[in-house]
Amino acid sequence: MTQPFELPSFYVPHPARLNPHLDEARAHSTGWAREMGMLEGSGIWDQADLEAHDYGLLCAYTHPDASAEVLSLVTDWYVWVFFFDDHFLDMYKRTNDREAGKAHLDRLPLFMPADPATPVPEPENPVEAGLADLWRRTVPAMGEDWRIRFAESTRNLLDESLWELANINAGRIANPVEYIEMRRKVGGAPWSAQLVEYAANAEVPQEVSGSRALRVLMDAFSDGVHLRNDIFSYQREVEDEGELSNGILVLERFLECSTQEAADAVNDLLTSRLHQFENTVFTELPVLFAETGLDPEGCARVMAYVKGLQDWQAGGHEWHLRSSRYMNGGGAGAGSATEVAPGAGGGLPGLPGQSATGNWWDQYAIGGIGTSALDILRKGAASAPATAPPDAAGSGAATSGAARSERRRARAHSHVPFQAVGPVQLPEFRLPFTLTLSPHLDGARDRVVEWADRVGLLSEHPGVPGSGIWDAESMRDYDLALCAAGLHPDATADQLDIASAWLAWGTWADDYFPRVFGRTRDLAGAKAANARLPLFMPLDGGPVPEPANALERGLADLWERTAGPMTVEARGRFREAVEVMTASWIWELANQIQHRVPDPVDYLEMRRSTFGSELTTALSRLGHGRTVPEEAYRHGSVRALENSAMDYGAMVNDLFSYQKEVEYEGELHNLVLVVQNFFSCDYPSAVRIVDDLMHSRLDQFQHVAQKELPVLYEDLGLDAEARKVLDGYVRELENWLAGVLNWHEGCRRYRTEDLERHFGAERDLAAATRVRAAAGEVPRSRTGALPLGPTGLGTASLRLPLS
Repeated sequence: MTQPFELPSFYVPHPARLNPHLDEARAHSTGWAREMGMLEGSGIWDQADLEAHDYGLLCAYTHPDASAEVLSLVTDWYVWVFFFDDHFLDMYKRTNDREAGKAHLDRLPLFMPADPATPVPEPENPVEAGLADLWRRTVPAMGEDWRIRFAESTRNLLDESLWELANINAGRIANPVEYIEMRRKVGGAPWSAQLVEYAANAEVPQEVSGSRALRVLMDAFSDGVHLRNDIFSYQREVEDEGELSNGILVLERFLECSTQEAADAVNDLLTSRLHQFENTVFTELPVLFAETGLDPEGCARVMAYVKGLQDWQAGGHEWHLRSSRYMNGGGAGAGSATEVAPGAGGGLPGLPGQSATGNWWDQYAIGGIGTSALDILRKGAASAPATAPPDAAGSGAATSGAARSERRRARAHSHVPFQAVGPVQLPEFRLPFTLTLSPHLDGARDRVVEWADRVGLLSEHPGVPGSGIWDAESMRDYDLALCAAGLHPDATADQLDIASAWLAWGTWADDYFPRVFGRTRDLAGAKAANARLPLFMPLDGGPVPEPANALERGLADLWERTAGPMTVEARGRFREAVEVMTASWIWELANQIQHRVPDPVDYLEMRRSTFGSELTTALSRLGHGRTVPEEAYRHGSVRALENSAMDYGAMVNDLFSYQKEVEYEGELHNLVLVVQNFFSCDYPSAVRIVDDLMHSRLDQFQHVAQKELPVLYEDLGLDAEARKVLDGYVRELENWLAGVLNWHEGCRRYRTEDLERHFGAERDLAAATRVRAAAGEVPRSRTGALPLGPTGLGTASLRLPLS
């Protein structure tokens, strides 16, 4: 069969290794599958199918250091999950029988009790029998936190099969953001990551399991696994099975490009996600360990987990090259791996992964994560050709894939800030929702300025250089009350005042952090300021300390006015929304210090927080009370509704604020710039891509509201009152979208003439600093910030040279 495209040159920074217990795992899993009823008579597989798929080989490559017993159990899990997938395809996808498919899925959680002593029902089919047996054999070795997380990942993997089925029924291809999010659930890699914890004896400590760093590691790992699979499985899934859930197909339709171009773009995104994984390991984990006080054993377990994910990526690539399931030029003979004894090092010879210092960090960071650049530099990357023949299996592909990877990595750190970009180019905003403004707008405009002045947002803070960022004139120009009046058109005068003040406080603080802490790269100061904020949001309504500045004073006032009528539970959820936003300012600042244009997926997901979307949607929910069960808000369809709306609003902001952020503030956090960097394209092309993505998210919002929510109502058995509240929530989000767009069009914050008045001095200061740096009067800095920190012999590597 003719291949639809040539395999690209992959970035594979770690060597694949083969577990010596492969044959034992193969034999065991075959016997186990037959015992569970998955082979002859199942109507799905026979022994020849199982042997051709060779899940034992997959697990031997992805878990090279597991013992024989552990490898056999892990292999059984993979036999089960692939059998489930093929069984669901034959029984429910091909017949488009959603009702029966849901009934099948609804029973499976019964076989995964958090307490292993809980009795389970009698299995009725091979899927249930296999799950019951595997759960019984696995969970006694793991803690309760892992059991809860693994059960949730397994439920996501199973339940989101209905999403794929619904898309097949509708003939619908997801947009790129939706696809990445849903693929994590249906693709199973988060589930695989948690099996790595079991197989590597590396259960992640509960103190850090919910942190951003661990979440990003799992998400980046998952995206890497899924995007790689999409490349190899395109021919089987799209051409043979009519599948619509494939990243190449998604980009083919979204970018309106050839299959080859889409495959190359998916591979570039795969590389970017692996870079994000590496960046998180080396810039976020050490800080997390220090800030949480994690003990050496806990740190070692996290790093063993990191190494296990690294092994999985390398082994998964090797298996795709060999398996008969995939497009790989024939499989079976492609690539190579070295069989090693359990526990032997898997590092690259001569590189830091081979460190023999005995230091726990060196021991568990083996495999050369992030060290391929050293090999490229040593061999002379400058002389490498820009492209190389796409030979995914051989050593040439490894070299060209690594070289392309390092050029992409360097480009992410090479943006020159404060470049003149001129007035923004705005697309047509095709928003179908009618704008309604609160009748209390005029009064709220005056009152929010008075409030800001009273709490100190409009004053210079003694001893804090750069803190006088707003005055009454800029406050009136920014017109946050206009935004609140569109977001909450039915609010009372008091409610509108509170909403206007929250928007003013959040927008002011978003300006304050980079101006006060970013210019001096004072990450420690920013974290200290952020760490105090929860003190002013007591859940019990108790007293708060004396505020030390306007940031704290404004928050204390807003919390008292907002949280007073709430239940303790509602206060907890609302405070979490505030904390998510404030933590995102630290992420931006850390990225700015690295001078790194973000990975596109990480940027989009963090942008919801930096834009304050969770906070403003939480304000909308305050009047919902307990009418709607919490499981409805946690449901994938409601989250998709919220996320698509949030993304549309954030993209509106990035389009309007491009000149402000790129030219006047030297910012790196703007989706148009992220797209320019990722696709290496010009500004107009990036605007078109962002425009298309923005409106695809709007289309998804409408699709969820019209098609998915009615199904959700039936699935959860919601009563008429709960349905009315959720229908009203859709209207609130429509108001939110209309209000966000109207504010950007109506405020005086983003036009060139307004930028000159409000931000011209900041840009001119940065330009003057760069001129002085070029003349050697101050140390050279790519960001235009004053270069504080170490100086003298041996510290030059801490400062990037200007280009």
